[in-house]
Amino acid sequence: MGDDELDLVHEAFRSNYIAPLGPMVEAFENEFAAYTGIPHCLALNSGTAAMHLALRELGVGAGDTVLASTLTFIGSVSPATFLGASLTFIDSDWTSWNMDPELLRAELTEAVQNGVLPKAVIVTDLYGQCADLDRIMEICEPYHIPVVADAAESAGAKYMGRSAGCGSKASVFSFNGNKIITTSGGGMLASEDKKLIDHARKLSQQAREPELHYEHTEIGYNYRLSNILAAIGRGQLRVLDQRVARKREIFATYHRLLGDVPGIEFMPEVSYGQSNRWLTVVLIDEQEFGAPLAAIHARLQAENIEFRPVWKPMHLQPVFKGCKYRGNGVSEKIFRQGLCLPSGTRLTESDLDRIASLIRSARSNS
Repeated sequence: MGDDELDLVHEAFRSNYIAPLGPMVEAFENEFAAYTGIPHCLALNSGTAAMHLALRELGVGAGDTVLASTLTFIGSVSPATFLGASLTFIDSDWTSWNMDPELLRAELTEAVQNGVLPKAVIVTDLYGQCADLDRIMEICEPYHIPVVADAAESAGAKYMGRSAGCGSKASVFSFNGNKIITTSGGGMLASEDKKLIDHARKLSQQAREPELHYEHTEIGYNYRLSNILAAIGRGQLRVLDQRVARKREIFATYHRLLGDVPGIEFMPEVSYGQSNRWLTVVLIDEQEFGAPLAAIHARLQAENIEFRPVWKPMHLQPVFKGCKYRGNGVSEKIFRQGLCLPSGTRLTESDLDRIASLIRSARSNS
């Protein structure tokens, strides 16, 4: 937490607005719009809810196909299944570790030949690095296929000088407890399309019609963010740029401490943008490193140091067995070799030294 969150929560309590809706929610939406440059924003209780509403607003339904990044978190793609659609997963490129535009182009070319175009494309910004959104939208534009930017991990990142998610039909952000800024649980749906956000707002509040009594002509959801959590979000947003700066410092420190170790490769940064470095991620080539990845796991676990594997690609998940996959093996190699290092902004230089030393020792002790 920064310095302002508790004051804003106290302000929310004093106003007696506790449940969903209230002045903090509206203020958070307006301030997030000002920060990102995406004019219409809707504060929700999760990024998954935001993705669900985005796809519903785009008309995704039973029998449709949605193309999506395979190297992502399941909450990015599961909402398509809520709506009855089938998923086709697109692999990554080595430049960004995000959706490979040429694989997307190949999939759309085949879809045209088969006479069945996808209803939408979901492109994930992996670990805070923006995908090549303009190029992906250029590929989709001739077919009038909308692109949803899964910016859940990339708040504060930049693409072509603009904020993550900016320019897509709709973008989705997450403020879950592990994200670069958090409301403990929450999300944001953002779009340049006011009509889309206005209707999504209605759906997020049980789709109640503007009548004195409770009138419903369509099914909605209970998806709004609470006024208390929005107060936390306002305070977090004020320190987002500081968080990005610290995350990038952490990455630079790890790179300095481990960049010369054989077999360790850091997630690249693309020329078209600036990652928020939400997590520092490395690949371990076991042969060059001289020890198995499991040896690093063991060393960190023995010292009670938390780490994470890279996301397991969606096309390898049992729940998506049978879904179509267009790939090149990149995501599978990243999954096999990947390691997400501790990246919390309160880590000290001595903490980072200790972690790096343990990783080095896994090599020397094997």
